[in-house]
Amino acid sequence: MQNMLTIISNALCRITGRNVGAQTVSELLIDLSEYVNLTAPAASALAETQRQPPKPPPVSTGASAAELVSGQTDQPDRPGARVVVSRSFADFTPQATFDIKKCDVHRLEEGPPAKADLTRDQGLQYYRVMQTIRRMELKADQLYKQKIIRGFCHLYDGQEACAAGIEAGINPSDHLITAYRAHGYTYTRGIAIKEILSELTGRRSGVAKGKGGSMHMYAPQFYGGNGIVGAQIPLGAGIALACQYQGNNQVCVTLYGDGAANQGQLFESFNMAALWKLPCIFICENNKYGMGTSVERASACTDYYKRGDFIPGIRVDGMDVLCVREAMQFAADYCRSGKGPIVMELQTYRYHGHSMSDPGVSYRTREEIQEVRSKSDPISMLKERMLSNNMASAEEFKEIDVAIRKEVEEAAQFATSDPEPPLEELCNYIFHNSPPLEVRGTHPWSTLKSVS
Repeated sequence: MQNMLTIISNALCRITGRNVGAQTVSELLIDLSEYVNLTAPAASALAETQRQPPKPPPVSTGASAAELVSGQTDQPDRPGARVVVSRSFADFTPQATFDIKKCDVHRLEEGPPAKADLTRDQGLQYYRVMQTIRRMELKADQLYKQKIIRGFCHLYDGQEACAAGIEAGINPSDHLITAYRAHGYTYTRGIAIKEILSELTGRRSGVAKGKGGSMHMYAPQFYGGNGIVGAQIPLGAGIALACQYQGNNQVCVTLYGDGAANQGQLFESFNMAALWKLPCIFICENNKYGMGTSVERASACTDYYKRGDFIPGIRVDGMDVLCVREAMQFAADYCRSGKGPIVMELQTYRYHGHSMSDPGVSYRTREEIQEVRSKSDPISMLKERMLSNNMASAEEFKEIDVAIRKEVEEAAQFATSDPEPPLEELCNYIFHNSPPLEVRGTHPWSTLKSVS
């Protein structure tokens, strides 16, 4: 099939004089449909009406369904001229329903639905979010290898469907806390790319003023970024207790990895949350490896969604953004109804090593990583779904990709040119609200102060 695509693409290049890089049947059909040769004598008359094309639409696809993409001609007065035939947004399918993988359940009569509705606008939004996280993490990898980013750095590429799907399934007013692989959640919680990259490079405009680094980023209703394995879990239960106490109908999403799933504080938190029926969604992001140790070598029971024992649980395909979204909506509704906590296991995969100091191929093969990329990549999966159901065009995705690359590159330029925080700001914000406080330094002559 791939050879046939290549042959037809090459032939199309010779006919149209344009480079065609179709990789799928959907992309090839789009390329074929966009080029029509008009050889009839009436071609010049038709071209006269198209000499003044309307302004091209922005990359954002928030335009109305009737708005047309601009049409262009190449020397329209000449018979047989090539005319680019434009597609209107009305040509696209506005909504489709997809079969998704059924979730395994524990102590539940039924789980999330096995079908998911997706609108065109939702699909493009999920694609932008996941692609932005992917590009941002790849840029962080590059900056780390250039020694611009130093210290601990845990990348999230491969797991983008978890962050995008969770955010799509809860409300902005809900709460979220996670471990140290936090860049993606910092972005989905509303922090700009340049603030995230500036924090990674230790600059003044970083989200934590350049003093938190990779593992300590925060946003409204987002409590980090926590560097101690499993330490965020009881904090998440405490946030859920605050939601219950205030009666605000909010939930707390408490994330941890499979490497933290054997921590004693996890089970203490489970017990308290179940006793008090706290609105807490405990989520284990199972990316198959805790640092360099596979889950089979680390856990006697790898059914992490059953680890709550007396707490209901669901196991979800964490590589499918629609599966994650539907499961999150189900879990949030469960907690808001007053039934107490729920445990969720997201089966996912990280492409990088545990951190930048881990090459990631000493305990797994390159072939294993490549197989996951080729068969289960969350971004490619969503893109193919939308293309095969005529919900978007390949050119539209390319425009989005170009815009994201440009935004990430500009953010990286900013993050490497922004000044570092001055020494006199080193001790600021030790306390939330207090008068200026003298801070003891490393010698008697230091004159550091903390300003809230």
